[in-house]
Amino acid sequence: MRATVAAGGQASHGIQLGVVQEVLLALLAREPSHGYQLRAGLQLALGPLADALKEGQVYVTLTRLERAGLVSSERVGQANQSERKVYDLTPAGQQRVVDWLADTTWPKPAPAEFHLKLVAAAAAGLADPRRIVDAQRNVVLTELVVVQRAALSEPPLSVAGLLLEGVVLRLQADLHWLEACARFWAEPAAPNRATSREDGHERSAARPRPADDVRA
Repeated sequence: MRATVAAGGQASHGIQLGVVQEVLLALLAREPSHGYQLRAGLQLALGPLADALKEGQVYVTLTRLERAGLVSSERVGQANQSERKVYDLTPAGQQRVVDWLADTTWPKPAPAEFHLKLVAAAAAGLADPRRIVDAQRNVVLTELVVVQRAALSEPPLSVAGLLLEGVVLRLQADLHWLEACARFWAEPAAPNRATSREDGHERSAARPRPADDVRA
């Protein structure tokens, strides 16, 4: 069963987050990791929104992934420390990551999952975030054209027209944000921000640009 971005977790900044299984799998595609390393990666990508994640969600999700045969684990001893579980992808887990990166289903109600897809793809060198953004933008543009045509065919003061207007506005907002994503990941330093904070600025890929800097 797949966890969704809107499921579980406590509210933070008005947003609820759950651990998306594919995000953890993509982070593991970079290298085998402990659970706390994966949680740190999520915190870096999400910034203050990571407060919405419950403490044990990462480990619960890893257990589900292991039961599903998507990850494997082994206990590794450390000097002067207790053994820790190290998780790694199985071939089935690797295929799930490939399928997820190619999936253009637009996540709702928040773009957090898509944002994490871009961060994970850049951090693990799995795919060019710009190509993922372009593919997603084409899908949203196609949906927008269809809905706009439907809205124009409605008579004045149509109840259905009001609903379609809302869908159009939502899709336009999605495109506006995707344009911001495209600009961000086009910057030469963007891939490095997926794995580390900028010196002296404490800024990561999780922290969006101010709204005033985003133009249609």
